[in-house]
Amino acid sequence: MERIFIERAGQFIGQEVRLMGWVQRLRALAKTTFIVLRDCSGSVQIVSPPAQVAALGMKLDDVVEIRGRVREESRSKSGFEIDLIEARILNPAAHDLPFNSSSDCSQIGMDVVLDHRPLSVRTEAVNETFHVQAAILNAFRSFLTKNHFTEIVTSKIVAGGTEGGTNLFEMKYFERTAYLSQSPQFFKEHGVAALERVFETGHVYRAEPHATSRHLTEYYSLDLEMGFIDGPEELIALERSLLAEIFELLNQRFGESIKRRSGAILPDMTRTPTWEFAECLARLKTAFGRTDLVDDLDPEGERQLCELAERECGVPAVFVLGFPLAARPFYTHPRGENGAAQSFDLLFRGLEITTGGQRLHARTTLETALRRKGMRPDDFAGHLRMFELGMPPHGGFAIGLERLTAQVLGLANVREATMYPRDRNRVTP
Repeated sequence: MERIFIERAGQFIGQEVRLMGWVQRLRALAKTTFIVLRDCSGSVQIVSPPAQVAALGMKLDDVVEIRGRVREESRSKSGFEIDLIEARILNPAAHDLPFNSSSDCSQIGMDVVLDHRPLSVRTEAVNETFHVQAAILNAFRSFLTKNHFTEIVTSKIVAGGTEGGTNLFEMKYFERTAYLSQSPQFFKEHGVAALERVFETGHVYRAEPHATSRHLTEYYSLDLEMGFIDGPEELIALERSLLAEIFELLNQRFGESIKRRSGAILPDMTRTPTWEFAECLARLKTAFGRTDLVDDLDPEGERQLCELAERECGVPAVFVLGFPLAARPFYTHPRGENGAAQSFDLLFRGLEITTGGQRLHARTTLETALRRKGMRPDDFAGHLRMFELGMPPHGGFAIGLERLTAQVLGLANVREATMYPRDRNRVTP
């Protein structure tokens, strides 16, 4: 008999079916034992005589094969149950598991959860977290493809850093030294010179000794770059539309769960305001008495700005535009004559999830910017040469997938939205 997925079992009322999956719950009563079986498509309750299950020694998280008859059951969420005919244990789980797939991982230590990742991802909430993340990734690709962007795949082994060689993981590369890429920025810009609109999804690496709930040394970045722009406002408009489409899809598929876990369904991001950096400092001073911020925002300032945006615009998000140029990478385009940059961050539910902006597109201005930062243009000769091939005015942004997932679901730690987190302390499993 061919195996079917659980989600299809309701099509076989009165018929025998063959299922495979994990034992998620097991409840033995005097006359009946109830087994909740889970596979990648869903879960179903199986009804069995107690002796039949006891004879097998079946327990939670065993991998099993079930043959049973599908029966209508109005009291079941799925509308049916399965009466067990025969069961077979394909592989038993250990007797001393630290938790089970029916456990609440929020009540278990983070290290224990991560050390037993496949088991934790079988739990309902964590499983859904990665389905939400997959939906974000698919929607990102779909939106950009519809808008004339071409997906590119670029190397993560590089000869130097995009921002002067800082925060890089060094690696031995045959007879010389290479590094893990901290950003696909240069490759994206080269892509603009070839394809005008490009995007990439992939891991990036930052050798930063953080140990916070918001930082990882390896994270998954959703990057895009587009040519022929007049300024960062066009990028902001694009991201508003992009996130509006992604959030609408997430609300449709996961809305009830998102509301339960984060406190609210996802907002209409087309209503997200754009505030100049100087304006943000003034707002923080007026509303919260903050006078300590000068050239950047701290985590508390990010939370406070999102609170103000929600009060005024009904959206817990704000684009902050015009950060001081001195604190931005050398390739950032200046904004006016007052030392500001054509760069922005998007803050969402109290956390920065995007950095972007307009880039310099002429070789001469890039060389000047490098010297101003105390860097040698000769060290970037290969990159600068690409700007002689016909580079249009351009810009782009990057979204951290794990951070966005965490903010969508109201997770306290970005590691909860990372299958196998890498930080200064963890390189296994």
